[in-house]
Amino acid sequence: MTDNVNWVQAAKLADVPECEMLGVNLEGQKVALYHLEDGEIHASANICTHEYALLSDGWLEGCEVECPLHAGRFDIRSGKGLCHPIERDLAVYDVEVRDGLIFVALPSK
Repeated sequence: MTDNVNWVQAAKLADVPECEMLGVNLEGQKVALYHLEDGEIHASANICTHEYALLSDGWLEGCEVECPLHAGRFDIRSGKGLCHPIERDLAVYDVEVRDGLIFVALPSK
């Protein structure tokens, strides 16, 4: 852990079923949690970088989330925008699972 992040409890692991995602508000930030089929948990900003839409309202397929508004896709592991109309990558956050709880490392304010 570094001094530049604040570890915030985001949800219970049981709240995010495998192959699904969950939108949460953490310290005023909209964050999406993703539970991949291999058991990995990832977190990103929950707002599409193209236009305001909640990614957690979109579709999760493998390691990609598709925005519900204009079908832009991101790799949730890196935040990389994968297709048009995405021009900016997505912020991603480190995640730890401790005792069945998901913690997300948010940048310190």
